[in-house]
Amino acid sequence: MQLFDNIRKAFSHEQHNAQQAQALAHLYSWGPVIFQVCRLMIKYGILELLNENREGLTQNEIAQATGLSQYATKCLLEASLTTHIILIDPDTDKYKLAKTGWFLLRDRMIRADIDFNHDVNYEGWFLLDKALEEGRPAGLKHFGDWPTIYEGLSSLPAEVQKSWFGFDHYYSDHSFEEALQIINAGNTKHLLDVGGNTGRFAMRCVESSPSIEVTICDLPQQIAMMKQAIVGQKGAERIHGIGMDILNEKSVFPTDKRYDVIWMSQFLDCFSESQIVSILRRAATILDSSNRIFIMETLWDRQDYEPAAMSLTMTSLYFTALANGNSKMYNTDDLTRLIREAGLEIDSIHDRIGNGGHSILVVKRTI
Repeated sequence: MQLFDNIRKAFSHEQHNAQQAQALAHLYSWGPVIFQVCRLMIKYGILELLNENREGLTQNEIAQATGLSQYATKCLLEASLTTHIILIDPDTDKYKLAKTGWFLLRDRMIRADIDFNHDVNYEGWFLLDKALEEGRPAGLKHFGDWPTIYEGLSSLPAEVQKSWFGFDHYYSDHSFEEALQIINAGNTKHLLDVGGNTGRFAMRCVESSPSIEVTICDLPQQIAMMKQAIVGQKGAERIHGIGMDILNEKSVFPTDKRYDVIWMSQFLDCFSESQIVSILRRAATILDSSNRIFIMETLWDRQDYEPAAMSLTMTSLYFTALANGNSKMYNTDDLTRLIREAGLEIDSIHDRIGNGGHSILVVKRTI
């Protein structure tokens, strides 16, 4: 299963000399404020200004263009300079955009991560230690008194919802086209989308095939949001919703029809190991020898690049502090073990789906 051994090997030995390691340690110790500097350089349009003026701009010119005080401008520019976000021309004292600044400005993944981390996670992570010690999302109390973020998702402030869904959708939408080919949507009559959220994948299904019917199982609050989101969309009449608490072990998967495909996209990472086994065992009860469960996840050990693996392991701590206190982004070995515990086995794995980070595990009943 360890297809991407380069990732595991990358984390098995020292990659930096002492000076580089010390520099990284200093960077990490100031991480929270460096993050905010990056965010504000985008928010105040400074990075965009420097991108539009490649010859560079002086501090005065930037202050005039943004409306910031000379003091505020100088603080942000100097902090950005020492973290290699921008450069300075020693002859003209003009600031220019560095490569890191360009990626902060133009990389859509990074922008989604910044919004998600500021609006959803930043204050909640202050209680990460309590969340780890107590096994509950201690940081969620910043938003409300819910056992998990999912019950409260429809009640979060609009800006927080926007960033949460922006993050969630960015990491899934790019994968839909390839996923539809893998599940052979054109020949699928009935698809059960477990944890279908606002119905974005369901909409792509009905758009891709005139005959496919999709049933979404999710919390009642999510089903309500889904129904609102698909109103007036072509094919919406072929999308159905069943509100259920999937964590409740007495909740059974629907048997009103034979589902050719059971689809779980970025879903199992929302649960603890024991909860995943319970969900998969119940899903297995509606499988026969020919239909399959398609599990799409971003497994951190199946990434091509170290920053992707890092982002995923950091996302685990969002689950710890804010989502539910007990789930994470899994690796291949862990998810394989849980699938087997549920009485299932992996039939095949498709890697590098969409923007490259997703894998689809095709799962069948153990014969």
